[in-house]
Amino acid sequence: MATLSMVGVSVSGFHNHHFASSNSNIVTISSWKPVVAVLASKNKMSVPFELKQGQSRIFHELPSGLSMEVIVQKKKKKNVEGEEEKNSPLVFVHGSYHAAWCWAEHWFPFFSASGFDCYALSLLAQGESDAPDDSVAGTLETHARDIADFIHHKVQSPPILIGHSFGGLIIQYYISALGSDNHDEENRYPKLRGAILVCSVPPSGNSGLVWRYLFTKPIAAFKVTRSLAAKAFQTSLPLCRETFFSATMEDHIVKRYQELMKESSRLPLFDLRKLNASLPVPSVPNCPVDVLVLGAKDDFIVDAEGLNETAKFYGVTPVCVEAVAHDMMLDVSWEKGAEVILSWVNGLDK
Repeated sequence: MATLSMVGVSVSGFHNHHFASSNSNIVTISSWKPVVAVLASKNKMSVPFELKQGQSRIFHELPSGLSMEVIVQKKKKKNVEGEEEKNSPLVFVHGSYHAAWCWAEHWFPFFSASGFDCYALSLLAQGESDAPDDSVAGTLETHARDIADFIHHKVQSPPILIGHSFGGLIIQYYISALGSDNHDEENRYPKLRGAILVCSVPPSGNSGLVWRYLFTKPIAAFKVTRSLAAKAFQTSLPLCRETFFSATMEDHIVKRYQELMKESSRLPLFDLRKLNASLPVPSVPNCPVDVLVLGAKDDFIVDAEGLNETAKFYGVTPVCVEAVAHDMMLDVSWEKGAEVILSWVNGLDK
């Protein structure tokens, strides 16, 4: 398989995206319009994620001129008549220290084989996306608007939005905007078919999680702080495993993901002080979308109380998957969470 290679260019007149397939080093730039575009430069991750068969990487140009990486895998499954399944597309949003690649490893092949078009975004300054000229990648609002802009321009029918960890908190902001009484705000965000919050930071943020750990699990609190705030997961294989994965994951696999995570974030997703000051996310009395709140029994970051807080906020019963850790989509038993999601999505139209 060829390693993806991007050519650094700055061209007047090209708009929307350039494309690279998993089977070629060729970069094709298309969609001519009379504007000046800022196109993505050479690979930003020195440890690239090699796309799997059937996957491609595009770059969506945002109104700011910055380009956002999107990994795509289209549906494979056809019905008994040989026609393509008409399922809602799935749009995936990662959390801190991750990028679009985390969904492409296992869940993209699973869901595309089940009849779903899959799109995974790398938020600004993450993965191969461009970075703003700032000390952080953005805010809940700017990240949600970037997602909305991509959906508006590239997704033809209302998608199911799936977010992990802090990506789940961004989706919660998106849902609040959809349910807003401010019609200008509501119109800025395309409608969704559903939303799935995977091991999500709760609506009040992560401060409650931290304080609970300090009083009930002080050793765990120290480890989480050292791992994430001090980025010790980047240099300690045991700590990386304990933070994100199950104890049974083999060293070489943990090492591969550790290297990808080290390269995935050039700027923090948020200014955490400003973020926590802005929370909780606005409540939605009449939630405009069906929501699945999905947690992991062995989650080292989001505890049961955090999972329950999110579920209560949306008036739903949480689903907690046994024997799975925080990075449910990459973990040893990644298929457990995928199967719960598939069952829930298939039940939306019933």
